[in-house]
Amino acid sequence: MKILITGATGYVGGQLLPKLVESGHEVRCMVRDASRLSRPLGGSPIVEADALHPGSLPAALQGIEVAYYLIHSMGGGPAGFEERDRRAARNFAAAAKQAGVQRIIYLGGLTSQTSPISLHLRSRQETGAVLREFGPAVTEFRAGIIVGNGSISFEIIRCLTERLPVMICPRWVMTRTQPIAIDDVLDYLVTALAVPDSAGEIVEIGGASIETYRSMMLTYARVRGLKRWLLRVPVLTPRLSSYWLNLVTPFPAAITRPLIEGLRTEVVCSSDRAAKLFPGIIPMRYAAAVEEAVSTAGPDRSVAATIGRDVPHATFRRQGYICDVRQTLVHAPAAQVFGVLQGLGGKSGWPYANLLWQMRGWIDGWLGGVGMRRVRSGGAILRAGDPVDFWRVEEVVPGERISFRAEMKLPGRAWLQFILRAESRDRTLLSCYAWFEPRGLAGELYWALLYPIHVLIFRGMARAIARRSEDRFRLEAAALQES
Repeated sequence: MKILITGATGYVGGQLLPKLVESGHEVRCMVRDASRLSRPLGGSPIVEADALHPGSLPAALQGIEVAYYLIHSMGGGPAGFEERDRRAARNFAAAAKQAGVQRIIYLGGLTSQTSPISLHLRSRQETGAVLREFGPAVTEFRAGIIVGNGSISFEIIRCLTERLPVMICPRWVMTRTQPIAIDDVLDYLVTALAVPDSAGEIVEIGGASIETYRSMMLTYARVRGLKRWLLRVPVLTPRLSSYWLNLVTPFPAAITRPLIEGLRTEVVCSSDRAAKLFPGIIPMRYAAAVEEAVSTAGPDRSVAATIGRDVPHATFRRQGYICDVRQTLVHAPAAQVFGVLQGLGGKSGWPYANLLWQMRGWIDGWLGGVGMRRVRSGGAILRAGDPVDFWRVEEVVPGERISFRAEMKLPGRAWLQFILRAESRDRTLLSCYAWFEPRGLAGELYWALLYPIHVLIFRGMARAIARRSEDRFRLEAAALQES
């Protein structure tokens, strides 16, 4: 089936794409500006188009049988996003009908029949109505909070619960809601292709448990092994709440305020249409969805593709992890740089600030950790599973990457990754990734307090590895010339 995904770079679209490709569909991705893509789209063809500019849409929709509409305008600012949503939906629906698209599958917002609806949720509902009025048959899924790494709503819950042992909360923390796991949302979106009876239907989807925002934060805390106290106050306006979230979380008020206004609306499924149309999908409970989200074995390695090769330094947060990246161009082959990486730690020490590394090991040993007592077991060749000081080798790909997982005592989890990308026969881009998953407020404070030292160590280490690699390469080249 020929399918178009709008919003393919977004949270849901980015995870829907590989599901559809794996199912054997021919998928095209619609983006507004291909030059600004932060990550590859799995080899699927990309077409530039903007739903706010109708002239750009016919080429994107040509030959398409089903289009997924995953566009919203909230990211463009709080002012006028409702009108932008309606205009984009009208343009897209009319163009889809003109192009002969058979169906539009739209992911909207779950709303309430009994309580006031926020502007954000009303806009989601109006978007579905506009698509139905001007376009082909629409399957509209309505979901509340989506639980999964990268979902803004879930990341807000994560940030608040991780960072604040005591929270002062407004009355909306007792509002009932029916969160749904991202995997269940994707199942509905993909399965709808094989359920023709879902065309023209509005399908409310939710998880197997009904929660409050209070219970969601406390459940998250329990899964993470954190103790949290929530104190309710009678007055805390959405405006003040959004400013507070802007201070505590990495999300701007332009995004959090419309979401906060929607938290006063009870969003619980009132129809069993989903169970009748999709009997094979059994949504999971909220607690299970949280456990699945936080049980990742480590950071996503695909992040390497999102960092430009000309970026010497970047620090960012993603899916509960903090990452500090250092990159430098080494004038030596990748094999030469990899050989230097093979000598890290153990009796050879670390190429920069080795005394600081030893001090960290002594402190860890004093705290009852592994300290610097352990040395590599593989000799000159590192292998996955080898202990190196207070690290454990997690992955070795010769000539390409080495990853270490910290086994020292930490208020969280940490990884150190080195990735090599050959630029030419004798030039290699060395990327050093220091990952940290903070656990609670102690983890946040640990990262903040030690960050200046991390800057010193990891910047110096990347440069030292580069110098050592280049020196060895020059010596070997000189030796070959003399012989």
